[in-house]
Amino acid sequence: MDNAKYEAMLKVAITEARIGLAEGGIPIGAAMFDRDGKLLASGRNRRVQQDDPSIHGETDAFRRAGRQRSYRDITMVTTLAPCWYCTGLIRQFGIRTVVVGESRTFTGGIDSLRELGVTVVDLDSEICRDLLAQFIAAKPEVWNEDIGVDA
Repeated sequence: MDNAKYEAMLKVAITEARIGLAEGGIPIGAAMFDRDGKLLASGRNRRVQQDDPSIHGETDAFRRAGRQRSYRDITMVTTLAPCWYCTGLIRQFGIRTVVVGESRTFTGGIDSLRELGVTVVDLDSEICRDLLAQFIAAKPEVWNEDIGVDA
């Protein structure tokens, strides 16, 4: 796939991130697409909204997509590099392609995924960086909680 296709997929995740922010949550969104580029599901970080530390953007999209026979041809798209928790999910289910909106703010486990042979496409999106930077400036304590850092 080319970057234009990945950019279109990222727009779905960005929409989820914006919805999450409007709900009072952390603006991180994700989406899953099948081998033909059809949207299976999208989700957002809802840790704050649901008072559940396990609802990251990737896990929300994953749960909403339901059971799949195989995850090998599925593309996971996320506005931010996946944390170790979400990296484990990607590894566990054999997702082979991950599209990242940005990894400057947080690199997560993308190097680990690459070492495992996962194709990681980092689009270095200014929109994703700005959305998260504004949130971090406004609510650093919530951000630190999300990434597991004691303030």
